[in-house]
Amino acid sequence: GSHDSFSYWVDEKSPVGPDQATAIKRLARISLVKKIMKKWSVTQNLTFKEQLEGGIRYFDLRVSSKPGEIGQEIYFIHGLFGIKVWDGLKEINTFLEQHPKEVIFLDFNHFYAMDDSHHYFLINRIRSTFGSKLCSIECVEYVTLQYMWEKKHQVLIFYHYPLYQEYPFLWPGNKMPAPWANTTNVHKLLQFLETTLEERSRYGTFHVSQAILTPRVKTIARHLIRGLKNTLVHRNLPMILNWVKAQKPGVMGVNIITSDFVELVDFAATVIALNDLLLEEDESAT
Repeated sequence: GSHDSFSYWVDEKSPVGPDQATAIKRLARISLVKKIMKKWSVTQNLTFKEQLEGGIRYFDLRVSSKPGEIGQEIYFIHGLFGIKVWDGLKEINTFLEQHPKEVIFLDFNHFYAMDDSHHYFLINRIRSTFGSKLCSIECVEYVTLQYMWEKKHQVLIFYHYPLYQEYPFLWPGNKMPAPWANTTNVHKLLQFLETTLEERSRYGTFHVSQAILTPRVKTIARHLIRGLKNTLVHRNLPMILNWVKAQKPGVMGVNIITSDFVELVDFAATVIALNDLLLEEDESAT
């Protein structure tokens, strides 16, 4: 999985997003501030298509309306506005059309400046884009690749807002817990990932290990121009990747792992390779 999957492009010319504090919105009237924000808002370099081609199958999505804009268009957001959600969904669907055995998870977990009418607009967009590819909510343990292929389903949508109850193809957010370490310290992050794996639910939910470091205000203040990638990600990715390599999938093991700048190391390939351990278990059992 990728963290803030859509943030490969954010619009410096757009207003600052409603996910930001009032003080930041005031500061952003200075043009340089938005350039700096961009360096800290972008957490991926690859487009959806490039991420899919690189092996990413879980997408972490934050969305917002544009206050003051007429209509109910919804955009991706991380500090600054990204592309229209509609455009992103179409790009993902094109990949799925070309690869009918691939399955993806779309996790809509943060909503800003949206009332119910915005949600209905977005949900209808999701339904019109993916149609019969959408997998209705089911017992998590039943959802194997075999199950998805038989039903010709390719998309699981997780929707962290009460309206999910009105649509069988929206899975509740609590089926996709993603505990967040909120630290700049890689050792604390790895300890947190270990602890939350030990505490994960044995059955009934997926589980996201967010292998990401989060800048504090003082981190940004000290390294304004360097940005997220050069300050936190580059230096710590090797240690994070070593932790990934040491994991085991399956019950009480890792399930979905997300990272920033997924192309900087062999992140996707390393996570995918963990599945070989499950095959070895099957062989030894037989």
